[in-house]
Amino acid sequence: MALFIAAIIIFIIVDIIIRLVAKKVREKKIKDERAEALKVSLNLDFSREAKTLKRAEVENPKARILCVDDESVILDSFRKILVLDGYSIDTVENGKEALGLIQNHSYDFLFTDLKMPEMDGVEVTKSVKHLRPDIDVIIITGYATVETAVECMKFGAMDYVQKPFTEDELLEFAKKAYIKREDRIRRMLKPKVHITQIRESVKSKTPEFMIPGGVFISEGHCWASINEEGLVKIGLDDFARKLIGKIETIEFPNLGLIVKKGQPLFTVKQKNRTVTFNSPVSGKVKEINKPLSIDLESIEISPYENNWICQVDAEELDSEITQLKIGKAAVTFYEDDIERLQALKKKIRTGSGEDEDNVSLYIGEMEKLDDISWKRHCNEFFDK
Repeated sequence: MALFIAAIIIFIIVDIIIRLVAKKVREKKIKDERAEALKVSLNLDFSREAKTLKRAEVENPKARILCVDDESVILDSFRKILVLDGYSIDTVENGKEALGLIQNHSYDFLFTDLKMPEMDGVEVTKSVKHLRPDIDVIIITGYATVETAVECMKFGAMDYVQKPFTEDELLEFAKKAYIKREDRIRRMLKPKVHITQIRESVKSKTPEFMIPGGVFISEGHCWASINEEGLVKIGLDDFARKLIGKIETIEFPNLGLIVKKGQPLFTVKQKNRTVTFNSPVSGKVKEINKPLSIDLESIEISPYENNWICQVDAEELDSEITQLKIGKAAVTFYEDDIERLQALKKKIRTGSGEDEDNVSLYIGEMEKLDDISWKRHCNEFFDK
């Protein structure tokens, strides 16, 4: 038995060693291929696209980057460091060439020097965010121009990298920028509303707004599901969940509470801020969903079905149900509020310099709002 156990342990150790060696061999092969691609690219002529363009492409890149700087040594560093790490890189020496390229190619990032003749980094940032708001702009700056780089972020730049930088510093910065972009894309909402089967609405997260068939929606963004006995399960709807973002705690109503339609029913908390939801119906609270308080992350998947907040024994259901939205009426209501949300976002960022014709919505829009804007959103969408 001891020999058998020893043999298994040796087998596991050998298997781990073989896997590690194979991984290192693969990584070296990939790095060698990228180094060769970089070497070959320097001998290719892309001047028909842009006079100073140099291009280094790799297979299955992490991201496509365009870098513009009037210092060739900086561009050489970007190509050498980032190509070997798995990025495809285009470099040019002036802003006008960069603007021409972004209109004909798909880039994930544009790195631009701040101090350049003819067209500086501020103008490049403004132009790129106007022409291609999907491209993330990063400013390359020296210590003396950090304040101006921060100013560029008001015009839509994602971040800035300070030069001179080491290889490790640039790699770490590029990695963080890539993760940040991927997270933002994941959180980006599609302004579409779908009526789904209830079971479908709890399968997975989705960037679109969902309303389960047969569920009523109130003007204050509560959902209500009614059973044959007139008992109404109530929760916050998908619009509220996606707008608020992460919910840290819920203040449930007291059992036996008698509430009128439009009166406060439950409150959700995010850090030190709250959103209070008003009851969509009148009646007495018969039950609260205690298990939800220890599994709030489930609301991030779907706020419907098992993630109800409380159950109310409705007293005036016949007259109040007509004031709730269902089916196409609920979809139209959502679409109207999505437009109002986009308009409100435009107003809040007026004067920021960002292109106001391109308003993207993200899961957790309210998370980064200041207190005044938070209250403004609550008044606009939930205090009803």
